Amino acid sequence: MKIISIRIFLVLFLFILINPSSLPAATEQRIALVIGNSTYSSAPLKNPVNDATDVAATLKSLGFNVILKTNATKREMGSAVEEFGKQLKARDVGLFYYAGHGVQLSGVNYLIPVSAKINEETDIEYEAIDAGRILATMYNAKSRVNIVILDACRDNPYVRSFRSATRGLAIIAKAPMGTIVSYSTSPGDVARDGKDRNSPYTSSLVQYMKEPGLSIEQVFKNVRQKLNRETRGKQIPWELSSLQGDFYFVPGSSKTVTDIIQPGKIVIDNAESATDTLDEETMKLEDEDRKLEKEKVLLEKKKALEDKRQKIEEEKATLEAKKTSTLAMGKRPSVTTAKEIKRDGRFIAYDNGTVLDTRTNLMWAAKDNEAVINWQGAKSYCENYSGGGYTDWRMPTQNEVGGLYDAGKTYQTECLGLFGKFNIHLTELVRLTCHWVWTSETRGAEAAVFGFYDGKLHWIIQSRDSFYGTLRALPVRSDK
Repeated sequence: MKIISIRIFLVLFLFILINPSSLPAATEQRIALVIGNSTYSSAPLKNPVNDATDVAATLKSLGFNVILKTNATKREMGSAVEEFGKQLKARDVGLFYYAGHGVQLSGVNYLIPVSAKINEETDIEYEAIDAGRILATMYNAKSRVNIVILDACRDNPYVRSFRSATRGLAIIAKAPMGTIVSYSTSPGDVARDGKDRNSPYTSSLVQYMKEPGLSIEQVFKNVRQKLNRETRGKQIPWELSSLQGDFYFVPGSSKTVTDIIQPGKIVIDNAESATDTLDEETMKLEDEDRKLEKEKVLLEKKKALEDKRQKIEEEKATLEAKKTSTLAMGKRPSVTTAKEIKRDGRFIAYDNGTVLDTRTNLMWAAKDNEAVINWQGAKSYCENYSGGGYTDWRMPTQNEVGGLYDAGKTYQTECLGLFGKFNIHLTELVRLTCHWVWTSETRGAEAAVFGFYDGKLHWIIQSRDSFYGTLRALPVRSDK
């Protein structure tokens, strides 16, 4: 018996020496999150659920434990990402696959749940999932290999109501070391949904993932070559990679996939994929629960709007009282005691907290209100500002704010974005704590904000008091 055991050990040892590429598949701990969304109320898609189901089955055969979600709401997608992050901490390889609608807005990619109600671009933040959340989850898990596959570049069904959204997805600027990101088509372009069971991209991907001996880079290269031929150059997949070593879905061997890799398991974490095992009464209860959840969200939004409306009315009353109490006061008291403390080109800073633009003869507050604020609050703040002893401060126009923008000058704000502090462009004598400033221009329920990070005008709902915590008020007056 002891002799037989020794012989088995020697055979295995020699096999590893001869074919070392087979070792990773036997030792790697692999976990995947696979999501496919098809049943959108507007612009439904044919293939994503099929794509996700087939990718999940393929990954299971390749040794991945798979969390599968289909036709998922935002809450379901968020919960799946959290569970994926927990399991990934104990794994070597993490893979995220998404098929469905995806859009980019201001350079950020968003994955659209089937429950999303998007009427304008400002709804994206609350209705969709930021793809950067997936990369952050992988970064926190510190997994050795991270694979992100986005078959999400179908036509944007909301493009008519968007002002700044563009076609396809944006290039992901930052990702954890050891990550490869694959787009089903070129950044800024759109992919085909497919006439058969699967999209052209996923059909090719599933085919080449199962071929032994192909590195992950070669898998994606084969997919790209195949789609280039089939679409005559109309759909060209892209990849971005920071991988440091080799990764194989199936190591090189003359044996079959099932001989090399022990299959994983699939956890189907949504009711839609399990309808064949649920009775009719259970399905009705699940549907009723989703309806109640939607009604709850709607009621919460209505309550929030009512609270803001009441707040605005209170601010208006307070403003009118202040205006009445200052009618007898002069609009411009003497400021002969103000002393110049610094110059920057055409700008002069005074010790009373004001900055004079000698080119436009506009006087600016030396700093903004230093906190997030909605448009009505910003207007009230500017009109009640008394810096330097003046009482004729007001909210600036978009042209006046734009006159401060100077691409040749740069400093960092105190507020943080997804990848750190923002760089903004204007004189350092006027200090902004974040990069967007409200202006007096309005159109309907929206108001204009000027972005000092890109020198562009944006339109935001007036009642929004926290758009990524970036909105600020900066008072101005005309120095006569």
